[in-house]
Amino acid sequence: MTKEEFCFETRLLHNQHKMDPVTGAVSVPIQHASTFHQFDVDQFGKYDYARSLNPTREALEDVIAELEGGVKGFAFASGMAAISTAFLLLSAGDHVVITDDVYGGTFRMVTEVLTRFGVEHTFVDMTDLEQVKQAIKPNTKAFYVETPSNPLLKVTDIKAISSMAKEIGALTFVDNTFLTPALQRPLELGADIVLHSATKFLSGHSDVVAGLAVVKDEDLAKRLGFLQNSFGAILGVQDAWLVLRGLKTLSVRLEHSQKSTLKIAEFLQSHPLIERVYYPGLDDHPHYQLQQDQAQGAGAVLSFELKSEAALRTFVSGVKIPVFAVSLGAVESILSYPAKMSHAAMPQAEREKRGIKNSLLRLSVGLENPDDLIKDFSQSLEQLGQNELVLQQGE
Repeated sequence: MTKEEFCFETRLLHNQHKMDPVTGAVSVPIQHASTFHQFDVDQFGKYDYARSLNPTREALEDVIAELEGGVKGFAFASGMAAISTAFLLLSAGDHVVITDDVYGGTFRMVTEVLTRFGVEHTFVDMTDLEQVKQAIKPNTKAFYVETPSNPLLKVTDIKAISSMAKEIGALTFVDNTFLTPALQRPLELGADIVLHSATKFLSGHSDVVAGLAVVKDEDLAKRLGFLQNSFGAILGVQDAWLVLRGLKTLSVRLEHSQKSTLKIAEFLQSHPLIERVYYPGLDDHPHYQLQQDQAQGAGAVLSFELKSEAALRTFVSGVKIPVFAVSLGAVESILSYPAKMSHAAMPQAEREKRGIKNSLLRLSVGLENPDDLIKDFSQSLEQLGQNELVLQQGE
């Protein structure tokens, strides 16, 4: 039985870097060297300078490429470093079509940085393929997909967008941070580049900042590798090792968190003080079937709206278990406020146009018992209800 025949959970542990070939160590060595001795003037070894290649970083790049089904992986200093370097594949005069409720850091990069270099963009609801077609211009060179999207959990048809891109010779970038290759493999659906904030589910412990990219084409690998070396926003070796360690438990973490997320989503959906729940694992989600078709699950992130910003503030002040913080994908549940956290870089008018309200919260579900989280939310919502009743009686 070859390793290619192993199930995903097994390949997380049993891959080409399961042990050090020299010592037999079952942990990838951390190689801190910044430079490497060359034994020949005319023929250098595989490693010369650590920005170009480092054995520890290379191990992570090999593993993520294998898990995503690509030919080459690249590790960067952050998710935004990975995204920004991928965007450097574009040139002045090019145009990119991009998911409308994209992560705030990506919005900032596209609107405030790429525009300075003459790269145009059009934001569009990518769940509507007709809108996507109408957004295409003669100079469209890339489609940027985030699915499920952040924070409204919209689901984009990766296969359809990739096919559309190929018809005009454009690239398809897919941010796979929310689902990871454990649940969704965009390269198998036609995408050209998969991007990750490895800070999130891949590492999974809120102790590292990292970004990853994977490509399925050798020529594209050379182009992105050139940019990685030129731009230099590489991942340090300690962080590369931490991501490798986190990857080993990815499947079990996601399995537990995903089950908990569905249970919490159903609870929130049934509660009278919750206005709306966004989670593609709910069977009444408008893109539920598409999510079922192109992924092996809906992930461990949901968003929900309360009646008002005031209600949101009362609810947040009452919960005890989740940390109220930026980020997601960790062993602890993280409650975030997109308007002032993940999407703070997006002006309020732009947020509201996309449906990202000031009463919206995003929840990344961790490894706690979901019943404890539901009890915690229940007591906070009960306090919120009592406060609203007092206000009504006082009017």
